[in-house]
Amino acid sequence: MSFKVAFLGCGGRANGHARVYDRITRGAPVACCDLVEEKAQAFAENYGIPKYYLDLDEMIEKEQPDLVHMSMPPTIRYSLMKRLSDHRIPAVIVEKPIAIGAHDYKLLRELEATSETRYTVNHQLRYHERVMEMLDHIAAGDIGAVRCLDASARLPMSGQGVHVLDLMFAFAQYTPIRAVHAACSGFDDINGTHPSPESVSALVTFVDEKRGVLQSGAGVPEMATDVGRHMHKRIAAYGETGFVHWTMHSWEKGIGGKVERGEHKYGEVDDIGQINLTNAVFDWIEDGAAATPTNLATSLDEWRVLLACYASTVGKTPIEFPFEPEDDLLEQYIEFAGAEWTNPHA
Repeated sequence: MSFKVAFLGCGGRANGHARVYDRITRGAPVACCDLVEEKAQAFAENYGIPKYYLDLDEMIEKEQPDLVHMSMPPTIRYSLMKRLSDHRIPAVIVEKPIAIGAHDYKLLRELEATSETRYTVNHQLRYHERVMEMLDHIAAGDIGAVRCLDASARLPMSGQGVHVLDLMFAFAQYTPIRAVHAACSGFDDINGTHPSPESVSALVTFVDEKRGVLQSGAGVPEMATDVGRHMHKRIAAYGETGFVHWTMHSWEKGIGGKVERGEHKYGEVDDIGQINLTNAVFDWIEDGAAATPTNLATSLDEWRVLLACYASTVGKTPIEFPFEPEDDLLEQYIEFAGAEWTNPHA
């Protein structure tokens, strides 16, 4: 079966979704949509997309896509996801971060519980072949029981930290969380749409008592020289008998007393990750029981960890789970940090 694919948003990040369709055999782009006609037209021409639209509802009604790639700012995430749900779109791939605070987090929880649409957050790192190999090693017990996870990103949490948080969940085999103790500092509204602490240092305790160290912003390990801040993402899992470690430039593993290391070109492996993620969504459309690991419910569980970081910082205390954030938690943190911000939901 060939699925009909549409793109909502024709900005920079949408290119990462579209450029791999020359290597995807199960779906074909039929349309794209953007409020700026020049962007929509150029995007359609660049990727050989038959039609472009300036109105989302018109595109959906005329094209009836099976999958929509949604590359729009998180400040308008919920409203657009709700519109796609109202149109009964089978599946949507949403760019990260999934939310900006607690208010939209709660709205998305309600949407996830009631919508027939299958939402996947575009954490394509989870689908990198080397990452999936490491997850297989963990699942097989090749490094023994995982005792500690170490994840970091130099960009703020809303910019790139959510990627390594998603990897921490995967390397922890989605073990539920018992507590979060964090210190957040500063405030950065990336591009005017991604409100976030400048730096986060968090200790995550899982219910099986393994620990996770999560860091974003200044002070995290630098994995290469002469590269942008976004290129310093990494995840490591340390077990009873071995370890695995992935960065955007390299990998290493210690299994059975033998240590192996290697390098990779991020752009090449990232495209493969995007292909794998997209094919996983096609699998989910065909089989409703085959939910992607980066589905909306799991991504909201991950976002709740960031909200717990805010609450821990403002309250100066560890946050025990289950945890239900207050609606204005982001605003509480911004006031705590001594910053100013215009809330688009106000």
